[in-house]
Amino acid sequence: MDFYSSPRGLRASALLVCFCTLLYGINGGSPRLYIVYLGDVKHGHPDDVVASHHDVLATVLGSKDDSLASMVHNYKHGFSGFAAMLTQDQAEQLAELPEVISVQRSRRYTTTTTRSWDFLGLGLNYQMPSELLHRSRYGEDIIIGVIDTGIWPESRSFSDEGYGPVPSRWKGVCQVGEGWGSDNCSRKIIGARFYSAGVDEEDLKMDFLSPRDKDGHGTHTASTAAGSVVEAASFHGLAAGVARGGAPRARIAVYKSVWPSAAGLRAGTTATVLAAIDDAIHDGVDVLSLSLVAEENSFGALHAVQKGITVVYAAGNLGPAPQVVSNPAPWVITVAASKIDRSFPTVITLGNKQQIVGQSLYYEGDSRSPPRSGFKLLAFGGLCSSSALNATDVRGKIVLCHGASFRASLLALAPFPFQLALRNVLNAGGSGIIFAQYTTNLVDATVDCEGIACVRVDLDTANLISLYMGDARSPVAKIAPARTVTGEEEVAPKVAAFSSRGPSISYPEVIKPDIAAPGASILGAMKDTYVIGSGTSMATPHVSGVVALLKALHPNWSPAALKSAIMTTASVSDALGMPILAQGMPQKIADPFDYGGGHINPNKAADPGLIYDIDPSDYNKFFGCNFKKFVRCNVTTLPGYHLNLPSIAIPDLRHQITVSRTVTNVGEVDTIYHAEIESPPGVKMEVEPVALVFNAANKVITFKVKLSPLWSLQGDYTFGSLSWHNGQKTARIPIAVRMTIHDFYADVA
Repeated sequence: MDFYSSPRGLRASALLVCFCTLLYGINGGSPRLYIVYLGDVKHGHPDDVVASHHDVLATVLGSKDDSLASMVHNYKHGFSGFAAMLTQDQAEQLAELPEVISVQRSRRYTTTTTRSWDFLGLGLNYQMPSELLHRSRYGEDIIIGVIDTGIWPESRSFSDEGYGPVPSRWKGVCQVGEGWGSDNCSRKIIGARFYSAGVDEEDLKMDFLSPRDKDGHGTHTASTAAGSVVEAASFHGLAAGVARGGAPRARIAVYKSVWPSAAGLRAGTTATVLAAIDDAIHDGVDVLSLSLVAEENSFGALHAVQKGITVVYAAGNLGPAPQVVSNPAPWVITVAASKIDRSFPTVITLGNKQQIVGQSLYYEGDSRSPPRSGFKLLAFGGLCSSSALNATDVRGKIVLCHGASFRASLLALAPFPFQLALRNVLNAGGSGIIFAQYTTNLVDATVDCEGIACVRVDLDTANLISLYMGDARSPVAKIAPARTVTGEEEVAPKVAAFSSRGPSISYPEVIKPDIAAPGASILGAMKDTYVIGSGTSMATPHVSGVVALLKALHPNWSPAALKSAIMTTASVSDALGMPILAQGMPQKIADPFDYGGGHINPNKAADPGLIYDIDPSDYNKFFGCNFKKFVRCNVTTLPGYHLNLPSIAIPDLRHQITVSRTVTNVGEVDTIYHAEIESPPGVKMEVEPVALVFNAANKVITFKVKLSPLWSLQGDYTFGSLSWHNGQKTARIPIAVRMTIHDFYADVA
């Protein structure tokens, strides 16, 4: 489901998030799409807000007519601003106006189930549903806004059977368009909009000019967050079971802001996504789910949070490299992806009767199709480049594609090398492919092998196959269809290899990502069927669904309180009680830059005991940004680690630093919580007081954490935690500290 952009390009872009030239353009006469941000709405009626936008733009363009011709989007509900076609010179002139906070080029956004909800403890046994599902009434009447590629309304996942009237507080619309009428909205899909202004005309020709989802990404994510219950769903018999969203009784509002592109990727723009956020604030959504990668600080998301809307974003798919996490703003929930306790073992039987197990989504066709899993000759294809396959006859054979070098192993973490090898094998007439890769669980690339048997194996098992091929005169093998295995046979959860890792470059004083959730091989809706997809795009709606349940249970909790409940109750151990692992090279014990607080535990999040709440206005105090010609954040006198987050990150510890945190008791009224300290190696950590005494008159308590370096050195990050427990509940926050002695020290040696 996810497409991987160039790591070099995206990592270079990430370096520019916090300190970058805003006013792009090849020359002053070339119009580009710019976002002009004016801050809070200062007029009572949206029409007056729009009029003020034209007044501002006309001061530079010279007339209202020119302003009307230039304007693409008006942001008039949750915040004030507009998107307009401008030359670089015009953008620079606008940036100098006193009422203008920032002018930025519109950038592109890229997009980043049957078992996963049971794995998270949200089993759908109607006789005895999970406690959270029961208490939250399955998320009934919570409205989840999905900003994505649209939705396929005919999918069984969006049936509104048994639903009551649309909540009276809903103020959205059902925007009609190509292949979408007013009857496509329902008591389940209660609103739908699409945003095409400013999108390339060639891209629009590839999709429905309406909320209808031709791509399938938005349908998959919406069904994962809030899909209705669908019995007997599967992908050709794999991952079979009951498909549903985390909050199956929640309502869905669709904001189609992402379109296919001629480059083969799906992408939105800042302009369309901001328009969607602005409308979602007006419409009355409770949660915003964005399985997208953004490249700039999202003031739109900040305004949504300040209006009480929880915003959930994807961390991105550039892992396992560090410092590539996207969407790092402290006011949003940034989601990493994990692997659940389900796999798809695929047996390869060699001619010597030795059986080797790989992973794939390979399936036999229907009974009318000839079987494809008989014995076939084996051929060694090397890296399976076109030149390598031209040098050998692979027609009708199963080809072993074995990249034994470290570089090839790196490349094998992404799906593209497999797709390229598959294409080359198909072009050469091969009948099957065994693709060797570094250990990951990216089996999605084998969803459609275009009529040939295919399977992915690790380098060890590939070596066994190679040894057999070297010994046999006519080596043969057969690939059996995959089967589904769940439960204790699988070590889970694990942080998926592709999941983007911290620390954040733009917000180093904030641990990102915030939380991990299932995102590998997730079954979800696509058009009228169900498919398996992987990515932080799939992890994000899992968290959005949990937030919807928590919002139904605790309607007065702020976005910060909901985020705190999720982070402080997260698991750091797998089902066997061992530390959660993070896939990579090599695989390692996960740390906060892999999964934030840990792996989401919805039932514990329902009753966290303590929460770290934040007044939304505090974000402005700590993360005020100087815009105009440059963006530079974190320039306020108070470092970001003083914000009341459920985590602590000190990127430059040189002397003792004291950090305060405030917790609110939302559990048993009369109780005492005791501190449990796990100091980061090389750091002395002290907490004062070591016990928090709560009663009816004392519900909110502030404590201090003192962190002191034990050595003077230019170090790397080390990790610890602080847990408060009262015998029944534990609220844990992660801590990341780096000792330094130099400023701007490039660690490249």
